[in-house]
Amino acid sequence: MGYVLKTKDMDAILKKWGGDAIIFAPVRYAGQSEFSGQDSIRYGAVKSIGDIVFDEKSSFTFKEALLPLCETLFYFTENSVKEADGKEKSAIIFLRSCDLHALRVFDEIYLNSGPADYYYARLRENARFILMGCEKSFRNCFCVDMGTNISQNYDAYIKLDEGNVHVDNKFDGWTADFESAAQSSATVTPDYVTDTDVHVRIPENLSLDVMDSNMWTEYDTRCINCGRCNFSCPTCTCFTMQDIHYTDNGWAGERRRVHASCMVDGFTDVAGGASYRQGNGQRMRFKALHKVYDYKKRFGYHMCVGCGRCDDVCPEYISFSTIINKLEQGMEEVTVNDEK
Repeated sequence: MGYVLKTKDMDAILKKWGGDAIIFAPVRYAGQSEFSGQDSIRYGAVKSIGDIVFDEKSSFTFKEALLPLCETLFYFTENSVKEADGKEKSAIIFLRSCDLHALRVFDEIYLNSGPADYYYARLRENARFILMGCEKSFRNCFCVDMGTNISQNYDAYIKLDEGNVHVDNKFDGWTADFESAAQSSATVTPDYVTDTDVHVRIPENLSLDVMDSNMWTEYDTRCINCGRCNFSCPTCTCFTMQDIHYTDNGWAGERRRVHASCMVDGFTDVAGGASYRQGNGQRMRFKALHKVYDYKKRFGYHMCVGCGRCDDVCPEYISFSTIINKLEQGMEEVTVNDEK
């Protein structure tokens, strides 16, 4: 159902929701960018529709609301274990179409690929998602080519336009709030882009043979394995475990789940001191093929959603879309080598 509200009335609804939920959305942090003197657009808690940045892309994604950077799973002593309490409040998350497609990846990995992950599931079941439309393509986006520029799997769509808030609501639990506050009803459809400045083409004949291409060697020196691409990516889901022992009692502590990066040192360390994929080129190869080959072979659709955030934050200006477009040349290279 579509509605048109005044911003003050939308703020009143957000205030009501804020009593039971934490509302996450892209927020401007003045002067806090990784680049000196620039603003940073990151996710944070909001209380007003005016706090939300609709017209710029966030550098990082919504995923910290469902996959905290550091999450305590349980506490332990010598004789007992106690599960850590979950969040008292639910979450309402503003996000874009590409991020809604990333949510599908999360659900596939954490809920549908075997026994459901308990800690993810308890956050996920209490989360609602509000779509933010894209009137234009942002820098480095290639969502159209990845098929993620449109999504209908939202609880509500909200657009801010000249002092009015346009809403398409699909969640019955919010219907009464919108109906009581609306100035009028209307047909509201999400904005989405139909073309982007950046384009990618994944070869139809892509296979693991491309692992033998020389295209990966340049990243041995270009990539500095900082892991920023992983932490900005809406579909990177890897984590590691840390047991923290309290200093005053070595028998007591807590186990934490912490985000991990396949691009940093130590990710592939195994028992006995061995470590796989030590070269940065090998790590880039693993990441790239996981996003546009391995995952699709298993689930039928690509893991990469084309948001371009990894390009935005890379301090070495490595472009993931360029890597994708190099795969065709890489396949030609290994095919010629096989024919010799």
